[in-house]
Amino acid sequence: MHAPAPPIIPAEMLITAYRSGIFPMADSRDDPDVFWVEPRERAIFPLEDFRPSRSLAKAVRQDRYRVTCNLAFPEVMAACAAPRPGHPDSWISHRIAASYTALHDFGHAHSIECWSEGELVGGLYGVSFDRVFCGESMFSRADNASKVALVWLVAMLRHAGFMLLDCQFMTDHLASLGAAELPQAEYIELVRKAGGVPPMQLPAAYDSLVSAAAAGASPPGKLIAQSFTQTS
Repeated sequence: MHAPAPPIIPAEMLITAYRSGIFPMADSRDDPDVFWVEPRERAIFPLEDFRPSRSLAKAVRQDRYRVTCNLAFPEVMAACAAPRPGHPDSWISHRIAASYTALHDFGHAHSIECWSEGELVGGLYGVSFDRVFCGESMFSRADNASKVALVWLVAMLRHAGFMLLDCQFMTDHLASLGAAELPQAEYIELVRKAGGVPPMQLPAAYDSLVSAAAAGASPPGKLIAQSFTQTS
């Protein structure tokens, strides 16, 4: 007989942990246990100062990929957890995937997807609470696909009135995209200042931007790219 699946992490526990600057990870895909992480240094994207590179802005403006929100959350998580060169296993265990899918059903976890010819080729997912979005992981199977998803996410967060985009640990990849690092205590203070309900939830911000593009007979990617050339 197979051992019973470990219970999912309750949504309330996850949100309480994120408000405290803590998040779960696992040692492997099949690990039934999780450990809670509180980094000494935290990586964030300053929302108002975020500027995509010229080549990335061009990819967004040209609508190289069809971008959606919350259309394939479990598939994005599975793709983020899939083996990669140099990383045969993942900290996104089956238990974590099930827990965050439940959190998604509660409206506190979201995905951004990039599609090419009907195929999911890139995306990211993360957790939202108050006016904070905590990016969890991203993946790419096509040129710049995960970066395009990130640009869309930042545009949506700005449009929705969010204040903080957390990306947990600094990496060379995140640094190349403009992430900044700060002590955990400063991060917790930013979380505190970002309390309260945002003017708009993330899916509504996506719908609003796409509708605005359609009303102006403009490709949505062009509207997204233009939003980073305007001062706020």
